[in-house]
Amino acid sequence: MTQLTTDQHERYDRGLRALAAIDGEAGHKVVESLAEIAPDFARYLIEFPFGDICSRPGLDLRAREIATIAALTAMGNAAPQLKVHIEAGLNVGLSRDEVTEIIMQMAVYAGFPAALNGLFAAKEVFAARAS
Repeated sequence: MTQLTTDQHERYDRGLRALAAIDGEAGHKVVESLAEIAPDFARYLIEFPFGDICSRPGLDLRAREIATIAALTAMGNAAPQLKVHIEAGLNVGLSRDEVTEIIMQMAVYAGFPAALNGLFAAKEVFAARAS
């Protein structure tokens, strides 16, 4: 891992706080598993999306997770990341019904296969949280 500057430490610390607030334990597990193969990339993941983007004041965390769930659903091929962000959406106050509606909305713009994949991902997250 490369040496961090003061600015990078601030971004990293801010990113860790945002990661904990948004993704909780699931986010830390992703970062830990990524650190085994690419520690610098794990640091970038904390610094850029969480330390820089998610920490901006323009949107609250709930709105950011709505956008993220929609985008990942529309991609149609990001089920692991979608599951983490469905969990995050629930962590920041989205209801199961809201998550389901966000994913269903994507059928209009991304197609039924993408929405179906998203709904099945949500079903898995909901089931895991219920147990």
